[in-house]
Amino acid sequence: MTLHDAITPVNTLTAGPDWNWRNRFHALGTEFHTELPPQPVPTPYWVAHSDSCAELLGLPSEWQTRGDLNALAVFSGNALWPGMRPLASVYSGHQFGVWAGQLGDGRALSLGEIDTPSGPQELQLKGAGLTPYSRMGDGRAVLRSSIREFLCSEAMHGLGIPTTRALCITGSNMPVLREALETAAVVTRVAPSFIRFGHFEHFAQRRDTSALQRLADFVIDNHYPDCRDSPQPCVALLSAVAQRTAELMAQWQAVGFCHGVMNTDNMSILGLTIDYGPFGFLDGHDPDHICNHTDRQGRYAYANQPNIGLWNLHALAQGLMPLIGRDHSDAVREVLESYKLTYANAMRRRLRSKCGLSTTQKDDAGLIDSLLNQMTQERTDHTILFRRLSTFSTAEGADNGHVKSLFKDTAFWERWSVAYAARLRAENSNDLQRAAAMNRINPSVVLRNHLAESAIRQAQAGEFSEVRRLLKVLQSPFDERHDASADAGFPPDWAQHIEVSCSS
Repeated sequence: MTLHDAITPVNTLTAGPDWNWRNRFHALGTEFHTELPPQPVPTPYWVAHSDSCAELLGLPSEWQTRGDLNALAVFSGNALWPGMRPLASVYSGHQFGVWAGQLGDGRALSLGEIDTPSGPQELQLKGAGLTPYSRMGDGRAVLRSSIREFLCSEAMHGLGIPTTRALCITGSNMPVLREALETAAVVTRVAPSFIRFGHFEHFAQRRDTSALQRLADFVIDNHYPDCRDSPQPCVALLSAVAQRTAELMAQWQAVGFCHGVMNTDNMSILGLTIDYGPFGFLDGHDPDHICNHTDRQGRYAYANQPNIGLWNLHALAQGLMPLIGRDHSDAVREVLESYKLTYANAMRRRLRSKCGLSTTQKDDAGLIDSLLNQMTQERTDHTILFRRLSTFSTAEGADNGHVKSLFKDTAFWERWSVAYAARLRAENSNDLQRAAAMNRINPSVVLRNHLAESAIRQAQAGEFSEVRRLLKVLQSPFDERHDASADAGFPPDWAQHIEVSCSS
């Protein structure tokens, strides 16, 4: 099927939400995108929606059911609201470290950009049909992958980690072929911008300096205005992106999140977590954990993510060099070097906080490293260990069995717990206050693969209540009410056999 064959006229409704549409990306020019309508799906239905994201956008409380809005049709790609100007953007990128050439929104379609109290937000349909950049794909998404993206987008927001958001999922019984025949779904994604490192690589590789300059100016003026006052605005832009990326990597590592496919076309210029595919959260603490079954060489293993972030920033720097000029290459090298220090400081800060340390002392690194090394040796559960550590008592003779039981090596625990208790007492740590602080940064629940898989299996059987229940849990991951629930427990044995890949 060609793109021309796939295009079906889509009606523009007479009414929509009270939104001011801005659609600034259109002004960059036709080199950046192709305008085309979404492709309808037959008989769409609601799967789930996020009230939190709807509130961000200013949607009325009854937006799903209001007949005059017909939101189900809009968010399935079957209709448009006045002011929407759908487009697919073009970009390029490195995939698994290899230049892949032109890529682009192969199954995503931007509906436009609106003003919100939190600033402009872009709405995007994922799975809305063929675009000029679909290559060999069909432009569709399936229910399985759509549920994973929807839940993880909102879960990361609940964790306080910068991310694209997800407003809703709609489904259809339209068949879509992946490894097996599945059914179609559409996710509505939300972000201030979906511009990626690959957008800059695309125009640099084509030696289109004019388009590259327009893109840089657009990003600076709309997202990094402080960079405009710099003698070298593009160096300042690279620096700002590097700082955000370093902080994001530290947040991922601290919570045990593995992205799985950190290609340059999946790196947000705003430092957001973007493009949820074969992601995963650590169960047992394993620096070599590979969450993406397709990643046979382990390029994107958990421990490699901070270095891959830097590798991708080098690619972005190369994309900006036509605007920066070789005379300023030393400044670029300094920016890239600064990433390492920013990441190291951010990671140390987060690890101290995860361990409940409110001050810095010279032996902290050794104390924390010894804990992480033992967790690695024993594959101690990453989330449960840090959550339980908040219950640690500094009282003389305290058993602390709730944490001790997580380790097989009791000799290690006896040594480490004595050192940890002494360290806490050295800063006059109050057990109750420390526990409260630790429970604000160490989640009780993360989106483990088995939780997502259980929700997916029920949804594939036509029951969406588990998706909706799990969403509410993940939106409050630090709530102590979850601690005794199965959601916060150890993964079942069958979870070891779950495999996710780039098609997930």
